[in-house]
Amino acid sequence: MDKLLIEGGVRLAGEIAMSGAKNAALPILCAALLSREPVTFTNVPALNDIDTLLRLIGQMGVKITREADVVTIDASAVDNPVAPYEMVKTMRASILVLGPLLARCGEARVSLPGGCAIGARPVDQHIKGLQAMGAEVSVEHGYVHALSPRLKGARIFTDMVTVTGTENLMMAACLAEGETVIENAAREPEVVDLATCLVAMGANISGAGSDVIRIRGVERMHGATHRIMPDRIETGTYLCAVAATGGEVRLTGTSSCYLDAVIDKLIDAGCDVSSERDAIRLKAPQRLAAVNIRTSPYPAFPTDMQAQFMALNSVANGVAVIRETIFENRFMHAVELARLGADIRIDGNSAVVQGVERLQGAAVMATDLRASASLVIGGLVAEGETVIERIYHLDRGYERLEEKLGALGARVRRAR
Repeated sequence: MDKLLIEGGVRLAGEIAMSGAKNAALPILCAALLSREPVTFTNVPALNDIDTLLRLIGQMGVKITREADVVTIDASAVDNPVAPYEMVKTMRASILVLGPLLARCGEARVSLPGGCAIGARPVDQHIKGLQAMGAEVSVEHGYVHALSPRLKGARIFTDMVTVTGTENLMMAACLAEGETVIENAAREPEVVDLATCLVAMGANISGAGSDVIRIRGVERMHGATHRIMPDRIETGTYLCAVAATGGEVRLTGTSSCYLDAVIDKLIDAGCDVSSERDAIRLKAPQRLAAVNIRTSPYPAFPTDMQAQFMALNSVANGVAVIRETIFENRFMHAVELARLGADIRIDGNSAVVQGVERLQGAAVMATDLRASASLVIGGLVAEGETVIERIYHLDRGYERLEEKLGALGARVRRAR
């Protein structure tokens, strides 16, 4: 199993390009199941999660062609609307095939998902919404089995804000009869990007980006070409990495408009951040100031950036309080950061981080995708060598990580 070796203490500086958003690409690739015509996607990142999803839909009878960051999906002959456990167990986003398969084929059998061990992420809101649209849904032997000759428009109020739930129900509603209204919908930019793609394919959607989304079902969807939005979490991660090392960077192929809450905190920490049309510049002080964080659904501070800011606060001047309100198990990286010398105390869903002068390299183990990123940041600022085990998590969400960090001057290499 691969490891990442980082020789810390280097100030990062330079310019690198950001990739397409994993969290936008996954539902958007699933959206191709709604059409009998080929759909082409550009700016698709080369990530393990993307590969897993393409294999998953490929075994359903879908034809896939891929060249660099361009993926074309021809779902004209879907003949196996099943997502087996063997392919779903490593990636929770696999549940996103449920809505489009049911709408397109009248039936779907999808294994209950796995993914990162960051706490319970139930699919009950997906099931509740599909049932409101007239589907017969049962959970048997670890699979969600859904049946409906044609879904019916319905008013759906989700008990909690759920991104994948909103996306699944929005896709299912595209081919339903009548109008579907999703209330308490997720407002994330990735939801908006999915809606933009669906509209290009012929869907009738309004309200994406607000907490009420309206979808008027159509008889059929057609082919289209769609460019995946930039990855705001990858962007935020590199901004944090450069900030923690006291560096300076220009990130291209991205936008600050998705990152207001993150950029505000970086400015509070003492960074100079400026935006261009398709780029972001950051210049960090020699030492950052500690910043308090409270995660909440978009447009508030994203849970997917919490771990990176914990690493950043570990070497900042002062004390920071981090409150995690989305997932109950998302402080597992704190123990590993402590192995590097971080001073972190956990109390329920809060962490108190006392900044220290420096971290020291050590062997650490990644527990989930964003925890892996926090350990990379910790390793970049630590004295000596840091060895990060189980980096397959990183490969799920960060394209060409060593190459991009190396372009900024980091001493990073992969080893077995």
